Amino acid sequence: MDYNLLIGGSAGQGIDTLGTLLEKVLQRCSYSIFSNKDYMSRIRGGHNFIQIRFSTKPVYCHKSTLDFLVAFDEITVKEHQDRLTEDGIIFADEDLRERIGEAHRKVIYLPVKKGAKEVGNPKVFTTVFLGALIRIYDLDLKIGKKVLGKYFKDEILEVNHKAILQGYEINMDHFSIAKPEEQEQKILINANQGIALGAMAAGVSFYSAYPMTPSTSIMNFLASNQREAKIVVEQAEDEIAAINMAIGASYAGIRSMTGTSGGGFSLMTEALGLAGITETPLVVANVQRPGPATGFPTRTEQSDLSFILTASHGEIPRMITVIRNAEEAFYKTAKAFNLAEKYQVLVIILNDQYLADANQTINPYNFDKVAIERNLDNGEGYDVGEYKRYQFTEDGISPRIVPGMVKGQTVLSDSDEHDENGNITESAEVRVKMVEKRMSKLSMLEKEVEEPWYMGSEEPETLLVGWGSTYGVLKEAVETLNHEGVSVGALSFGDLYPLPRKAFNEKRKYAKKTINVEQNYTGQLAKLIRQETGISFDESILKFDGRQIDLEEVIARVKEVI
Repeated sequence: MDYNLLIGGSAGQGIDTLGTLLEKVLQRCSYSIFSNKDYMSRIRGGHNFIQIRFSTKPVYCHKSTLDFLVAFDEITVKEHQDRLTEDGIIFADEDLRERIGEAHRKVIYLPVKKGAKEVGNPKVFTTVFLGALIRIYDLDLKIGKKVLGKYFKDEILEVNHKAILQGYEINMDHFSIAKPEEQEQKILINANQGIALGAMAAGVSFYSAYPMTPSTSIMNFLASNQREAKIVVEQAEDEIAAINMAIGASYAGIRSMTGTSGGGFSLMTEALGLAGITETPLVVANVQRPGPATGFPTRTEQSDLSFILTASHGEIPRMITVIRNAEEAFYKTAKAFNLAEKYQVLVIILNDQYLADANQTINPYNFDKVAIERNLDNGEGYDVGEYKRYQFTEDGISPRIVPGMVKGQTVLSDSDEHDENGNITESAEVRVKMVEKRMSKLSMLEKEVEEPWYMGSEEPETLLVGWGSTYGVLKEAVETLNHEGVSVGALSFGDLYPLPRKAFNEKRKYAKKTINVEQNYTGQLAKLIRQETGISFDESILKFDGRQIDLEEVIARVKEVI
């Protein structure tokens, strides 16, 4: 059994505080949670909301239909009351009674602001609301108090304890909410935090970035833990500086990373070529948002893939991978560092605003599963001055020495085309050999990429194909359609380039229709698959309004197509 709650209001009203506290209480009560945010690019005003889906069974995405609506203002009721189920309920402060007026669903008015004034601090009305919701859902008040202790201290904690009790004691009946049978503890985390933790597990020592929504939370997480993790986090003056700092740090032998979004990645394109031609290992996270230009700064999209495939003039080898959920974010990021260093290449990790801000309950990360695999030469066996940074080797990967660390050896590196020693060259013969040397790494990366995850009927009549953040909705849509007797399967791509093909070729031979499901206008994954295989899709389900496609949309569109 699952329940869908929306908390809505304007920026600055405290909806984020209530959402965060309620999610933590539900998590500690062993519910499975998937929450996502919709917020405007402003500090105050506008209309923002948080959707919290909680269930006694695992959930992987948000849903459009709502069971409960917590309204901090009348706009929330007007905007979302039509999404409520027939038995759906609206909770609002009693001060909104006159402004809400006639509602299509049942409204329960709560004296939360009045309760906050009674405990001596009007600002804690969100905690009063939390106490009321704990009572309504028959949750454990002790857990609520413990959660408050994680966020507040001293006198502020004391007044919040009074506030949660004030809300809990509001005279009302509780609703019959199913209780989880298993009391297993999960962690509550978003994909950007997963990326940051994966980088830490992989031994990142330097992270440089310029703040840009929705990638900033990666930097914030690393910065808040940099002392304990012994990481240098540098807020650069712009994205050009950020990526060049990361390249310099990697050249000096430490694991480095940079992250950005949208136009910030555009600014990095020349430096991507620098990393490519100098064969400097580098991990870059691009958390997508709708463009072009400033676009929708706080919304979501999957529209950067086509650009990233060839970003930088000239041709360089690269690996492109995308996050599908918060659990994968950790392990995939750690792997990216190992691959970047193993093959001395650029690895680009894609995420998007939806998963960057979506909190999910997942199994705790297992740091023991992450192995740090360095690829540095210790300089043994070289005569003085013999070392060649770009030596032609059988596998195309040259020995890599940290500058200044091996006595008698000089490391030369240049953004011009160069010979084996690193000296600038105009030789056509050397140019051809160097390009072939660098690009040959793609064939090695082809052996490293993982096939897409498959869900659904073994021999599907309809095959859905998506990538990244559409994984959760595809998984649940396939489960629902299969339960209704519809023969459907779905492939969710994680590694995108070089493109893994085996699973797609295997499943498409059964399908009467193939449908790509993407958050962009042009069907960028479908274009990549057509480019690499010559195979076209029969239909497309595309969404590009800045909002994530939901479960009901996918199910309805698939039924329409078939």
